[in-house]
Amino acid sequence: MAPRDPASAADEGIRLQKVLAAAGIGSRRRGEELIAEGRVSVDGFVVREQGRRVNPETAVIEVDGDRIVTRTGLVHLALNKPRGVLSAMSDDRGRPTIADLLTEFGGGGGLFHVGRLDGDSEGLLLVTNNGELAHRLTHPSYEVPKSYLVEVSGPLRREVPRTLRAGVELEDGLARADSVQIVDQANGRVMLEIVVHEGRNRIVRRMMESIGYPVHRLVRTRHGAVYLGTLRSGRARHLTRGEVGALYRNVGL
Repeated sequence: MAPRDPASAADEGIRLQKVLAAAGIGSRRRGEELIAEGRVSVDGFVVREQGRRVNPETAVIEVDGDRIVTRTGLVHLALNKPRGVLSAMSDDRGRPTIADLLTEFGGGGGLFHVGRLDGDSEGLLLVTNNGELAHRLTHPSYEVPKSYLVEVSGPLRREVPRTLRAGVELEDGLARADSVQIVDQANGRVMLEIVVHEGRNRIVRRMMESIGYPVHRLVRTRHGAVYLGTLRSGRARHLTRGEVGALYRNVGL
């Protein structure tokens, strides 16, 4: 479908430079400069006219080709889930959940996790109230990569990385790693970085167990364009504008 020229829209909505400022691009003056430089597009068309009005709830706005999320009320968080905490917003048995870690963000009301990490695993978990983004990030057809640090007992057989990349047969079908790298080997333990784009339950643990290497520790360090970085265990943060835009690109939004 051809993009709709915003000039055909009714003269209503909010001034584009104000929408850009609210989305964190900078001051309204900075928004005006970007518009004058031809770096802003709305619904696929470059906008150079100052004062153009748009509907931030429906317009697709890009700056330098990067999608700017302008819908109000959307929340996008990165959480470093500790071991022993459930990837759930509540638990009828009273066990700790990620909602307990989100009190400064409203205690998780209206939020949900994107995929999950089992109770014994830790690391990056995306949390949002953006249903379409969450659906696409977890749908296998978009092949969004996720990276894990995996600790197992050594020594590691030389063929293990090749075997994981070629694929191992699990009870629910063949599972392959996109990449496998040995990060460290010391004191009888081996640390691997494994990248997969599937979201099947405990897939990395099951892959390692199937070839004789039960996992001692598993930490997710990346989900698509978002990295765990230095975020402390049990803490959450808002994603940056660039991270949200990159996630949108990851899934074609």
